Formats: sequence, C-alpha cells, structure tokens
Amino acid sequence: MDFIFDVSALSSDDEEFSTSKKDVLKYLKIIGVDTRYVSYTPEKLYINNLRFSKFSRKRQETFNRQYGDIEVVRNTLFQKICAKAAKSLADIEPNSTILLPKDNFMVNVLLEPYTRKYGVKLVNDGKYDLVVNPIILDDKVNQIFSTIFKGNGIEFDKKDNEIYPLINVPLDSINSFLEMDGKSKIINENNDELASSFMEFLEGVAPQYRENVLKASKYIEKKLEVK
Repeated sequence: MDFIFDVSALSSDDEEFSTSKKDVLKYLKIIGVDTRYVSYTPEKLYINNLRFSKFSRKRQETFNRQYGDIEVVRNTLFQKICAKAAKSLADIEPNSTILLPKDNFMVNVLLEPYTRKYGVKLVNDGKYDLVVNPIILDDKVNQIFSTIFKGNGIEFDKKDNEIYPLINVPLDSINSFLEMDGKSKIINENNDELASSFMEFLEGVAPQYRENVLKASKYIEKKLEVK
C-alpha cells in the first residue's frame, strides 16, 4: 500500500538535499521510486514506466514538497515510446560507454535511465564502445523502399557498434510528444520523394505498414546471415 512518506525518518536529522542530480535521485530512492525507470533532466522528470518506477501520485506529492520546481511528466505517449525503444536497447552490454548524437533531446532522455539500469556511461566525444544511430522508423522504412525502387534490393547497413533507440518509433509519435512537451518537432528533409509518396499511400490503406516492413527486413537479414 502506498502512503505519504516521512522522509525525516529515513534520513539523518541534519541531512539536506540539494538540487544536484545526485541528490534528486537519492531522494527519489528514499521515497521508494525506482530511478531505473525515470529519465532525469534538471527541469523535469519523465516517467518511463509507471508501474515499474512505482512513481505514484502520493510519491509525486512527497517529491514536489521537496522539489517544487521540478516537473514530473506522467505522459502516456512517452511511456509507449520508451517501451518501443527498449526493444532495441535490451542487448546493451552493462557498463558500456555510449556516444550520443549532438542536440538530440529524444535520444538523450531515452538513454539517461540506462546509466542506472545498465551502468552505462553517456559521452559526447572521446572513446566509446557503442555509438547511437538516431534513425527513426519512418526514415528506415523510407530507406528500404528507396533502395528497392532503385533496383538495389534491401541494403543491410547495420553496424556491430551501433545502437538504434528510435528505430521502432514512428515520427508522428515522437513529434506528438515533443509538441506536448514544448520542444521543436523533427522535420525530415532528406528522404527519397518516391518512397515518401508510396508511404503516404500505404498510410491510408495499412497504417501499421512501417512496423511490418521493418519486421520483414529484419527477418530477411537473419535468413541471409544463416546462409
């Protein structure tokens, strides 16, 4: 059963909590929140999975009494995006160093909890074990159709040291969340026009085509690897 926490009973009498990331995460743990399922930013906390995070309304009330300037984002769409992203991040090796793309809020906020979940280190330069490829589902499907229409068949360009947090996430989901969160939307400018037109046609007859095209591509790739 959930309840309002008496934090003073769980910490020393003279303990104070600053606004540093370390103290915010420490406070969350004290009130019973699993920070492996919460994305930290200085201004907002984004709940990745409401059930696993245990970030109930009562815990939020307790948190906001200590940190009234930090918003807790309980966005259902964001949680769905996290679930889709997790499918392609499940194979990350613990304690890996991951190179992030520059100025990509979506990638940063999705990977931040993995510093606690898998103990990874996120860097913007220097040495790394893995590098983030920020390609999203729509761009990957566009790429697949483009190579087929050009007579090249499906090109498999996946690299062993790359991870793809957004490859299962459609553009409309990302942009809908970014807009709700007050961020700039992603605009695709370099996709193949013929492939884009075909995708617009498919959108009207089979809205789930993107996921199916990606699944088919992965299936063919695995079959070719076996041979």
